[in-house]
Amino acid sequence: MGFIRRLLGAPGPSPDDDARSPAPDDAGLAADEQARDRELLGEDARRLGDELLQRQLRYADRSWTPPAQGGARRADDEDGGSPPG
Repeated sequence: MGFIRRLLGAPGPSPDDDARSPAPDDAGLAADEQARDRELLGEDARRLGDELLQRQLRYADRSWTPPAQGGARRADDEDGGSPPG
């Protein structure tokens, strides 16, 4: 409810907010989560630090794909098209 009140701009804290104050363990969990996020971001930076990988990611949208061959109709289709020959 506090989120909706803040979103709508209601003034002052709600009585529900006092009942939901974070427990002391929540602070430790938040710190652990932040440390894990920093570790993951650091690992991503080390992994993406390779020059070749950066170049591949930079030009990935320009990759060439061969043109499609044939059509949507396949040999095992039974649509009664024109006879062969």
